Amino acid sequence: MGLLQKAIETYDAHVGFVGKYIEGKTVLAPIGHIVTRADIEITLNQDGEFCGARRIDKHAPKIIIPATESSAGRTSGICAHPLCDQLKYLAPNDVERHDAFMRQFSAWCNSSFAHPKLKPILNYLRHESILKDLFATQIISEEENKDIEKLLVCWRVIGLNDGMPSACWQDQSLFEAFNQFYAEQQKQASVAICMVSGKESSVAQQHPKGVIPFYGNAKLISSNDTSGFTYLGRFTANDQAAQISYEASQKAHNALRWLASEQGAQAVYGGRTFLCWNPKGKKVPQCTSVFMSSPPVTQKQSDYLMQLKETLQGYQSRLPESADVVIAVFDAATSGRLALTCYRELRGSDFLSRLYDWDALCCWPNGVFGIQSPGLYQIVNCAFGNRQEDKGKTILKTDDKVLSQQMQRLVACRIDRSPMPSDIVKAVTNRASVLFIYDMNLRRNILFVACAVIRKYRFEKYKEEWKMYLEPEKRDRSYQFGRLLAIFEKAERDTYGSDEDREPNAIRQQAIFCQRPMYAAGNIEKQLEQAYFPRLKPRGRMFYKKLIGQIMEQISAFPKEEWNLPLSETYLMGYYLQRNDLYTAKNNENTEETENG
Repeated sequence: MGLLQKAIETYDAHVGFVGKYIEGKTVLAPIGHIVTRADIEITLNQDGEFCGARRIDKHAPKIIIPATESSAGRTSGICAHPLCDQLKYLAPNDVERHDAFMRQFSAWCNSSFAHPKLKPILNYLRHESILKDLFATQIISEEENKDIEKLLVCWRVIGLNDGMPSACWQDQSLFEAFNQFYAEQQKQASVAICMVSGKESSVAQQHPKGVIPFYGNAKLISSNDTSGFTYLGRFTANDQAAQISYEASQKAHNALRWLASEQGAQAVYGGRTFLCWNPKGKKVPQCTSVFMSSPPVTQKQSDYLMQLKETLQGYQSRLPESADVVIAVFDAATSGRLALTCYRELRGSDFLSRLYDWDALCCWPNGVFGIQSPGLYQIVNCAFGNRQEDKGKTILKTDDKVLSQQMQRLVACRIDRSPMPSDIVKAVTNRASVLFIYDMNLRRNILFVACAVIRKYRFEKYKEEWKMYLEPEKRDRSYQFGRLLAIFEKAERDTYGSDEDREPNAIRQQAIFCQRPMYAAGNIEKQLEQAYFPRLKPRGRMFYKKLIGQIMEQISAFPKEEWNLPLSETYLMGYYLQRNDLYTAKNNENTEETENG
């Protein structure tokens, strides 16, 4: 029940936003109401006479309408909303649906909780001229056919001079009138201890649908199927599983729907919705995003960590240490059932420090962008994505089902301080070991992500701290072989200048190099000696031969039987840093003669 309790806490903390429309935001619905999209607005005068109508743009903000327990979760059955509804309920063509609406609406109009706007609407509907008026004003046409009956109508009543907005969906007094009317009807419902609030109250018989707008009709709580295998042998009735009060259910579902609708708390990946928020409304970073949203460019590890620390302190100054942060992940296996696939509650200070720790370890130089931490989405795509063309560019894109699962895994790792999954490390390493099949932009991105992931993985598993600058004396066989691969590549590229479409032997043989490094290194060096070194100026040739000799001296310090064993993932870090070092301005000056040769 933690999720529902935190959702209610969120609703109570934002009660000032209830029923208030803010441009660009979804409105927070009052109890007993839902937020939906209207299609037609009909304007009446105080006597219920038709004054006009208009079609509402499909991009217009959603509006608040009253709803009963049954109508808020209706699907295919007959169940009318109390005021605003589809034409098939308001027009007399479908007798059964129209009667259901009129009975319920008349009961509200004739109760002690009636509202001045209700009588004009009732009078108008009794004339049964709604379709005739809409056709006459050309708001709807015969060509729309069956789609007409699904159009939802909202009301505007003018001429009452009561100081309230003429639009029914903006009238706070109308919201309260329905709540009082429905509360009176709720008195007949069974009363029990609510398992969320702990108070004795009327029990909810049904719960709203569409909690997460992305999933349409899917319900978070459902118990309307009493046949088959619904209770899986555990219960004989739904109230044996959980009893939640109507008020608690309404607050919780309205708050979750509000959070999932453009409040800055949500992110959707592969159809799975990730919510991350503070119940009191304090701004928190999204758990799926990098900690520094727009990091300054820096090539120094110390500067990056300082900037990361400043970001942490900035969030800490705005988020009290005792404040809660809630992470909830939702998915729908079917159109009717919504699953909570991951849930965490953390203290704000703990949450922020966990994001900081992840980005402090999972980071690497990213060319001209400086040291960065790759986003979780970027990691998943580099590990599991398939090559696709998008607007003339080649990208990596992961299948939605795989994307949603892997994003949740990484979110859980990040907020639980769990180790980087070894299968993800292996996947990005394997991809970075066949660079020749990717274009240069994808190649750089894959290498950046792979090195950042490996750096974090090696620290967590072996307590190794990997510097983000070249260490020529590094006592790691794979690292030194990675340096050697970078030198082989650069030496061959120098012989044909800026022709990046031509792949060096080092890159074409990278996969073999990973498995049999000494064997592949011998073949590549032989090719360099025969075909490429002779084309270099003496200064450049000596420069590369000197580097190769230094690296071979480092490798020879390891037992001979290890020289040709498969490389570990750390060879990519040596490759990346050595290659980066070779392309810096200082070394370009050293090899200027070779590049012009």
